[in-house]
Amino acid sequence: MPFSVSWHTLLDELEELSDGATLITPLSHERFRITDIQEHRVIIQIDETGEKRPLQREQFETLYRRVTEESGGFELDRLPPDAEPYSAVLSVHPRFEIDEERGVILERDGPTTTQLLDDAGDSERGQEKRTEPDLDVYADALLLVDALERHEVDVLEDMETDALVNLYTLLSDVQRNANDLRQNVADVLLNRLHHDRPVSGPFGSVQRTTRRNRSLKDEDDVLDTLEHAGIDPERVMGVDRGKVDDALEVTELSERDVYEITESEYVRKAEVDEDRKETRLQGLKDQLAATDGTEAEELREEIEELEDRIEELTEFKSGHAFHTPAEGGP
Repeated sequence: MPFSVSWHTLLDELEELSDGATLITPLSHERFRITDIQEHRVIIQIDETGEKRPLQREQFETLYRRVTEESGGFELDRLPPDAEPYSAVLSVHPRFEIDEERGVILERDGPTTTQLLDDAGDSERGQEKRTEPDLDVYADALLLVDALERHEVDVLEDMETDALVNLYTLLSDVQRNANDLRQNVADVLLNRLHHDRPVSGPFGSVQRTTRRNRSLKDEDDVLDTLEHAGIDPERVMGVDRGKVDDALEVTELSERDVYEITESEYVRKAEVDEDRKETRLQGLKDQLAATDGTEAEELREEIEELEDRIEELTEFKSGHAFHTPAEGGP
């Protein structure tokens, strides 16, 4: 599709934005507004400084070319200085979207989201409907965040017992369910990773690592093998691992002669980009603070429903919880 067609589609979409609609840049999370739309440029105003800045059609075309030529999306880190607003504005186009978790702007065939924080005229236009993942850890995490916001957890000693019980329950559930999901993710990643080739994401990187495990072979076989090597079986009677290792040091036997050795593959965390995580977290806080209207009300109702569910699961029932039958009783 010629850029001229996409350019006029973008201008039409910008014209339909309500007065006061605010966009946010994907990396620095700088807020700005569209103040004027012209044939060859778009004028924006930065909220924090009040500075007005023209965004030229030629620069949009350059970004458009780079995005459409990259099959996996164009990496936002490759944007020139002060070019972030171009990507945010381009996301208003119905075929372009910014994936902040992957750090890319890309072209899609289906519905897309935008960098709009609010649009009083039509807050859901051009955006996918938010859905709740069918994961236990998702519900537990929402409730945990809510609990952490409602209680002064910096001083646990001052918290009521029932609040501590609920907090402990949520922490335990999040840990268990998150670890189950982490293992499932690791199983999929294992098939995509290669040794000595870390793979990076916005928040950190992982790499494939080999874990080496040893277990002694059949005891009689071990004793017979050591005896043929000139080692008195009584020295390792009982096949104590420490004694077997001592015996190996004075013979030419290898570990595999007396140990069953297996290797298993697993994924371990190599490093964490704390700065990137903090930036993303601040962006989520900004978007939550700017959310209003129907979407915010639906989110509050969803959290309240989840809280009711967890309270039903964790409340103590008199006569049932921690009840131990007397000795000799039924």
